[in-house]
Amino acid sequence: MRFSALLSALRSVGPVIIGISLGFTLSLLSVNWTEEACFFADGDGDDAASSPLEERLQAARKTNSIAVLNDAEPDFEPRIVPYNKQVAQSAPKKVLRAKYISTELMTRERLFVGVLTSKDTINTLAVAVNRTIGHHLEPVVYFCGMHDRKAPHGMFVISHGDERPIWNMFQTMKYIFDHYVNTFDWFYLIQDDAYIQADRIKNLVDHLSIDRRLYMGCPEEFIGGEMEGRYCQGGFGYLLSRALLLRLQPFLENCRDDILSTSPDEWLGRCIIDYTATNCVSKYGELQYHHYTLDQNSDPIKEQSKDLKKALTVHPVSDPEQMYQLHRYFTEIELQKTYDEIAKLQAEIKNVSAVAFEGNRSAQWPIGVNPPFEPKTRFEVLKWEYFTEKEIYSCLDESPKCELHGIDRMDVADVIEVAVGELNKKYKPLLQLKKQHLINGYRRFDPTRGMEYTLDLQLEAVNQKGHSRSISKRVHLVRPLSQVEILPMPYVTEATRVHVVVPITAMDRDSVDPFFKVFVSNFFEINENAVLTFLFIYDPVEAQQVNQKDIFSSIKTKINHLEAKYATVKIPWISVKTETPSQIKFMDIISKKHPVDTLFLLANINMNVNTEFMNRCRMNSINNWQVFFPIHFQNYNPDVAYHDQPRPTKVDLIKDSGHFDRWSFDEACFYNSDYMATRTKMAADVQENEEILETLDMYDMFVKYSDLHVFRAVEPALHQEYHYKACNPRLSEDIYHRCVQSNLEGLGSRSQLTVLQFEQEQGNRS
Repeated sequence: MRFSALLSALRSVGPVIIGISLGFTLSLLSVNWTEEACFFADGDGDDAASSPLEERLQAARKTNSIAVLNDAEPDFEPRIVPYNKQVAQSAPKKVLRAKYISTELMTRERLFVGVLTSKDTINTLAVAVNRTIGHHLEPVVYFCGMHDRKAPHGMFVISHGDERPIWNMFQTMKYIFDHYVNTFDWFYLIQDDAYIQADRIKNLVDHLSIDRRLYMGCPEEFIGGEMEGRYCQGGFGYLLSRALLLRLQPFLENCRDDILSTSPDEWLGRCIIDYTATNCVSKYGELQYHHYTLDQNSDPIKEQSKDLKKALTVHPVSDPEQMYQLHRYFTEIELQKTYDEIAKLQAEIKNVSAVAFEGNRSAQWPIGVNPPFEPKTRFEVLKWEYFTEKEIYSCLDESPKCELHGIDRMDVADVIEVAVGELNKKYKPLLQLKKQHLINGYRRFDPTRGMEYTLDLQLEAVNQKGHSRSISKRVHLVRPLSQVEILPMPYVTEATRVHVVVPITAMDRDSVDPFFKVFVSNFFEINENAVLTFLFIYDPVEAQQVNQKDIFSSIKTKINHLEAKYATVKIPWISVKTETPSQIKFMDIISKKHPVDTLFLLANINMNVNTEFMNRCRMNSINNWQVFFPIHFQNYNPDVAYHDQPRPTKVDLIKDSGHFDRWSFDEACFYNSDYMATRTKMAADVQENEEILETLDMYDMFVKYSDLHVFRAVEPALHQEYHYKACNPRLSEDIYHRCVQSNLEGLGSRSQLTVLQFEQEQGNRS
């Protein structure tokens, strides 16, 4: 029974067992039973490389592996699987960049200068120091204990609020550590009763290594001689390297608490010696820190000491006058040194040119100055101007002759004086030459070298025996272009909002629609950052009838229509009653209604204003620095410019269609704060004579009463249609004359007017 039960169970599971066994058997038969070799790959050269057989064995042990039996790479065609799911773009991380490139590149400035002063000398000696080194060294910071609230103009003063010398020195060093130690390589400290030869200090620093701990100045023994080492006497100044200050920085508080001294120079010297083991030296390698002790009541100009001539600092200086005398003394030395170097270079150039291919012709005259400009075509030929001592035969208004005046007259006189002086240097002591008169004078401006002159002089020559004779001499002179200097300017931006102020009188009503057409397309439709303000000017009669008949009603209706059409546009307007229109009176009203930082553009109703000019208005108007008076291009009278010709739809910027009206000063760009400051300065003159507000315009006001730069330049983007100006005789004579000249020159060019006159004369004869 048991056997039969077992047999029945095997019948049911037998096929399963047989199938499993057969599967194991077949899988074992498919495996390569070659024995694997054991090896260690240590990454050294070819020892780590496996043979083709080993690669096949490893491939056999990997699931879904493919063994490549030849050296060629398997050729597979890549397949792109489309992925339609949209992946959300993560916001890019904002990269924080340093404000200055020097910060990002970890570069430092070369020299920091600190001047130690006091409340008694900050307005005298410290000011003298600033005037002698301020334009040579930057920055210069003045440290003092206490001073008045108002620091001298142009000086950066740090007040420590205490007159204790040691405490002030500690606070000075702490301020340098907190603000400048990571910005500069060298630190120079000096008292305000010492004169500094700035260029020599810079030259010394340029030859010093920045990684050396250096404490350089005038070495002095400590009082009493109890302490070893020497400190730098503060009167002659001392130079500290950044490496030295970084070593000293952690111990500054210890110096304040542990070191007792009555002299700030000794206190700092002991601090440096104790914690950096660095003594004061006056010599580093071949570099020497020269100084000179000035005797009391001595005259620097009469000093002939060799030590003074090569000194970097001079101490003590008793008063500002002596400081300026020293500055003049050292400036003359440096100037003479420069002249000697120029003469030496000229001699070397002349000697080298003697063996050149072209001989001495290869050395241009004057030696060291760029050769003359060589024109490629006849249109590039530079024009010579003929002049005498009183007249010049090349005038701005194209007149054949005009009087020499102003800077041109001074230029001619200076050139003649220099020419006679150079001739006397050449012929002395054999001859003494005196100018009788200028026969002929020629000059031209060469953009590659400067102003060139050719003079024919009538001279009186006196020999050593006293005999005289009149001779003529031709001389050539060049006033070379000086070194180009980049002047720093305050930062401005093109994002500033401009408030355009347009005065309108009854005579200007016909010009309003063309003005609106241009302004709307250039500003309102593109949301330009500008605000338009109209100033309606009524005379007394028109003002009385404003309720019955407003002469500007149509313009006000147009303004309401534009404000309804453009939701973001607001066009304010102001009504003014006056008999004599005046720019200053109008701006007094406008100025009170705007903040002090408002940028104004005082415009004209005949202007074609565009964004290009608006941006130049923003860039050329600098708050508390500069105002801008552009010279617009005005079309000629079309009856004259296009006589018997069809009028063009668009006027180009060419000489036959118009001109830059240099007599017009109607347009101006300025800040409200500058206007208010200038008006304040002219308040005293206004109290004495109220009519001055009517006799001056904006240009004259800024020129006469402000210290701002008045920038005046041609503006090709500012186009103005022709119109006749009504000149007010109540204005000043100069303003009235400018108005009349503007009307006359705006009629047409000389050639156009000549043609009309010729045709008129021909018609009269016939």
